[in-house]
Amino acid sequence: MQGIRRTALAAAAAIATFVGLIGCAAGPADRPLVVVSTNILGDVVGQLAGDQVEVLTLMKPNADPHSFEISAREAARMRAADLLVSNGLGLEEGLQKHLDAAADEGVRTFVAGDAIDVLDYAEGDAAGTADPHFWTDPARMRAVVDALEPALAAIDGIDGARLHAATEGYRGRLASLDEEMTTAFEAIPAAQRALITNHHVFGYLADRFGFAVVGAAIPGGTTLAAPSASDLAELVSAIETSGVRTIFAESSSPDRLVRALADEADLHVDVVELYTESLTDRGGEAPDYLTMMRVNTERIARGLSP
Repeated sequence: MQGIRRTALAAAAAIATFVGLIGCAAGPADRPLVVVSTNILGDVVGQLAGDQVEVLTLMKPNADPHSFEISAREAARMRAADLLVSNGLGLEEGLQKHLDAAADEGVRTFVAGDAIDVLDYAEGDAAGTADPHFWTDPARMRAVVDALEPALAAIDGIDGARLHAATEGYRGRLASLDEEMTTAFEAIPAAQRALITNHHVFGYLADRFGFAVVGAAIPGGTTLAAPSASDLAELVSAIETSGVRTIFAESSSPDRLVRALADEADLHVDVVELYTESLTDRGGEAPDYLTMMRVNTERIARGLSP
């Protein structure tokens, strides 16, 4: 009987320990939910909040932020989020109705575009409207991080000290990135700092680092627009006038138009792929924001240097 009793007590103790461990281990259901529209911002939120929250990033790797769609389940989770983080400034065109619906139902929101000094498009079909591609300037991304910290700190259950330490560390990494980009771009002669890409995505980078945006194959702020024959003819003329030898195709957009321009200009023009609007998956070349910016910096500097 004593042996049976000892076995029973041991079993009961094991079960109690197991139950206790389950209670102590915080699974996704036990953590606050932060839903993020784009994968660039999803990476930043994860860097700041770490495992204190569940981060649901709606935009898949290698997607186009202007046109990606979400499932009904993801839309429902948006409306149940503790915080909804979006880019704003018209970027999430295919997602806007869901963002508006969640906000109307009382979900607390953070719009990154509200935290920065916004530039307008200077030319093309979108001239005079807000440019949403602020992340190409790491200084503006620091402004987003500064505003995002208190928004995350306001979530119930967040350890503010842990959040602050992680945020300070990320600010330092952004400052290092900014210095690296400044050094790399200063090595390019001013006359050769000319950018052409699929659509107007480099306004903030140009403003920050002294580039000229010569033009874009799609002359608007969205990949959903289409160029006319006259648009392409004007861009070919700009390529020939500026003497540009490298044009850039975005990883999230087809580069057929850019390659067609290179052929039509009757010049030797290299087409270089950049990761401007979407991160890759973990096995790709741009799995996080900082890496994406370093890859782009190296390719732009190499493509435009003598």
